[in-house]
Amino acid sequence: MDHKLLLDHCVGVLDTFNQEIHSVDDHVNQYLKDYGIYDEDEQTFIVEVFSGCVRYSNVMSVVVNGFYAKDGKTALRSQQNLYTVLAYLALFRLDELGMANLRQFVRSQDINKMFKFLQFFFNEKSVTSWMKDTWQKYYEHTFVQTKLVSPLRRWLPELEEMVGQMREKIDNITKPRRKALTTTEIKPFKITQPRPKSVPVPEPIPKLERSRPPPETLYKQPSELGKIEQVRQANRRRAEERLMDASRKQFACANPEKSLKTKEKIQRILDEADQKLEFDKPKTNKAPSFLNTPRSNRSTSSRKHSQEVPVKMTAAAILREGFLYQQREAEEIKKLENLEAGAKDKSDFEKWQTEMRRKDTELDLAEIERRRLEGKISHEEAILARQNIVQENRQRVTEMKEETEKMFERYLEEKFKEEQQMKQLVEDTMKGHKNAKEAKKKLMEYKQKIVAEVAEESREMMARAVEEAELEMRRRMELIHQIRAMEAVPVIRQKFVDTTSTAGHGLLSEMSIAELRERVALLRTAEQEAEEMKRDDILMDKEAKDQMLLDTLERISKHRLEQTKAAAVKLEGRKKGEPRKMTVETPELSALQQKLEERRQQRLHGQESSRLAPNAKSAKRTKSLINQKKNLEESRWRELEATRERSAQVMQQSYARSATRLNTALTSVT
Repeated sequence: MDHKLLLDHCVGVLDTFNQEIHSVDDHVNQYLKDYGIYDEDEQTFIVEVFSGCVRYSNVMSVVVNGFYAKDGKTALRSQQNLYTVLAYLALFRLDELGMANLRQFVRSQDINKMFKFLQFFFNEKSVTSWMKDTWQKYYEHTFVQTKLVSPLRRWLPELEEMVGQMREKIDNITKPRRKALTTTEIKPFKITQPRPKSVPVPEPIPKLERSRPPPETLYKQPSELGKIEQVRQANRRRAEERLMDASRKQFACANPEKSLKTKEKIQRILDEADQKLEFDKPKTNKAPSFLNTPRSNRSTSSRKHSQEVPVKMTAAAILREGFLYQQREAEEIKKLENLEAGAKDKSDFEKWQTEMRRKDTELDLAEIERRRLEGKISHEEAILARQNIVQENRQRVTEMKEETEKMFERYLEEKFKEEQQMKQLVEDTMKGHKNAKEAKKKLMEYKQKIVAEVAEESREMMARAVEEAELEMRRRMELIHQIRAMEAVPVIRQKFVDTTSTAGHGLLSEMSIAELRERVALLRTAEQEAEEMKRDDILMDKEAKDQMLLDTLERISKHRLEQTKAAAVKLEGRKKGEPRKMTVETPELSALQQKLEERRQQRLHGQESSRLAPNAKSAKRTKSLINQKKNLEESRWRELEATRERSAQVMQQSYARSATRLNTALTSVT
């Protein structure tokens, strides 16, 4: 793999890395696997560069952020990781790579952006000043000095030479070619030719042993998976059967089965409705008006509606009807309490209330009138204020005009003075040109003297710098020998794990692996106990709901019974009741009353004559209906008792299971 591809892979690993989601080892291993990089040397280089950039991200961010803030304002932010990798190679891996490999990495990229970044980075003044101070915020002074600043300063001459070559290449400066020197021609020695060696007999090629074929079980699923699937299907089938039984037996008390007679009536009604349907009819009939219909038709319609079809009572319908009767009871109780407390007529209060409302209305009208007058007053004041502002603006304009005239006069005076000064300056300049040659000679002598002094000081400084560089080089060589000796010492990499000891981080919640496993087991048992308790609570809530439904049904039946009794009493009162007496008695009213009595007697006599006498057939039919009703009520109560017994058995079994699990959990803990 060439240098450009290696550098691209290092940058790609950093681009796809997210510290919050991936770990360093998992991410780099997954990247190498995805791109098919299996060479050991290439894997080692990519892993070390990536881990180093992540480890020393603070050092790299100082360089890269400084570059973007100062010289890289036009550089792309998407190439930030490229500069990070190059900075890491120059700071930490330059001794291992060498200048040749670093040049190859730099030449593989665009020369303009590389020159801009390296010119900024390899500036000795920046490295020893603000970069060093910023690095010392994250690391110790000794580490920054020995690991970052000193190695970079040691390589700075060669790095600056590389940057200079890049500048010359960008500026198209070509160096003069050296003249080709004639090389010395080599002549072979006159030596006796050796005899040709005999060709050795080839050894027989060893044959590979025939490998055994893979077993057939390798391509088949294990039998345990089939057994697990069969058990899963059986459990699912059993759960579905239980669900069907529970849904079938739910709310049995509120799901009465219709009798044969009711079913026949329903079918007859549906058939009659189907016969009345007219799909080919062009228009529908209008809805009948029940206000003007005769009384005979109303009676027939009421008889039809009296034969109501039994409706299935769901839990919601039971609760809704029970709540309705409960509200009616509360209203009646409240009405009785008010009568008992001595409720009075509220006409006085209403009269007082109307009087107060009238007064409030008068007050509101007065307030509205007041606001209207205030609005008019404010409108007049606004007009006056606008007029005052216009007058002030006019006065201000006249003052500004006078001031501008004065300023223009001062400007003319100053301009005249400047012209006089310029004339004087021109005259002085003409006089100074005469002494210019003498001044040039003196300036030349002064500059030559300064150049000689600077050259002498530079020679002395160069000598001191060479001596300091030699001392620094010796010290660095000694440090390199010591570091290599320390790296040669073998490191024990084997770690022994004790599950009963803590990690020793000094945290309050620190636990060993064994204690952690024990606590996980305790939490699992507690979770199972909470699940059992929740299941028991659900069963108890269900039982309470069933009991509430039974109580509501009983209340509804009582109210319905009372309503039927009241309706029967009302009907009997209507049949046997006497006509209301008139408060005023007159001869004409008496005659009308007598005539009314005669007509009533005639109607009663006609009803008695038309009434049918009961026979044996009708009595037998009534008796059979009563027996059917009793049997239906008995079957309902039997189903209700059976459901209560089943719920009690389920609760007993759940309590027994929870007790046994609690005992097993306690024994396991002890």
